[in-house]
Amino acid sequence: MTSREPTSHQPSSALRIVFMGTAAFAVPSLRALARGADRVIAVFTPPDRPAGRGRRPRAPAVKLAAQEMGLPVLQYERVSRGEGLERLRLLEPDLVVVAAFGEIISEEALAVPRLGAINLHASLLPRWRGAAPIQRAIMAGDSITGVSVQWMAREMDAGDIILQRQMEIQDDDDAGGLHDRLAAVGVSALVEAVGMIRRGEAPRVAQDHSQVSCAPPITVADLAIDWSRPSEELERLVRALSPRPGARTTRCGDLLKVISARAIKKDMGGGGIPGQVMECGHDGFRVATGEGCLLVLRVQPAGRKVMSAADYVKGYRLGREERLGLRVVGGAQPSSSS
Repeated sequence: MTSREPTSHQPSSALRIVFMGTAAFAVPSLRALARGADRVIAVFTPPDRPAGRGRRPRAPAVKLAAQEMGLPVLQYERVSRGEGLERLRLLEPDLVVVAAFGEIISEEALAVPRLGAINLHASLLPRWRGAAPIQRAIMAGDSITGVSVQWMAREMDAGDIILQRQMEIQDDDDAGGLHDRLAAVGVSALVEAVGMIRRGEAPRVAQDHSQVSCAPPITVADLAIDWSRPSEELERLVRALSPRPGARTTRCGDLLKVISARAIKKDMGGGGIPGQVMECGHDGFRVATGEGCLLVLRVQPAGRKVMSAADYVKGYRLGREERLGLRVVGGAQPSSSS
């Protein structure tokens, strides 16, 4: 990365901040900014969306948190054009702060705040630009991740870096646990970055574009367990998709989500046809893979709650030598963490 001069402006006692966010990852940062030295003058978040079996409108996590704190909430389909953009202009913010928002913001909108717009991203940019950095990092077997606070640019997650915080990915981290740890680290990083901007000390460190890797949204195709793959790869897939939306396979044509599992290396078991149940025990059941076995620890049958794999074996009469299928059926559309 190449360092540039810090952004220069006359320091003020408090910045007028517009916050933009949707998902739970953004909530701790919103709470911290609202308690801080600056003033959050409005919170932009998308409209409520139908969710769950009843398809009733569900408010974004950021909306609920903002209402709890008494902050003005503005919901538009897009901030980058139309009424959303006009409302942003009328607010005349000093700074726009974005976290887990889900919209690629236009140049017109980025030009509105006096000091620019910044984004909190759940990776060490330029690695894992995109919608699913937490899941992709676990799937790839990364040992290190972190958060980046960047100046926003036209290209997604390509802006200059203000600061980064590094964190180890533990062997037993799933996406849910890593999400929460990164959100907590993101709070201190974002608060520090806003303070640097207020004082006119925020740097602009260009990203090394030769090191870019992409984290596209999780799709239905990503959820399928391909039992011909090595067990260690499948364990990472399960962790990356846990607790939601869940890695999935089928049994007798019915959906079965695998919520927790542990890889067993080739020299410690295996030999069956990929997808074949090799052994059922008190800790779960072993399934043959392309290399080694996968010990399944927790599952979720279609329409049921998460249960231990041992209870599933007993309640659903899973037997040795049954073969779990490769075809994915049903299930909710997945969603990104950041």
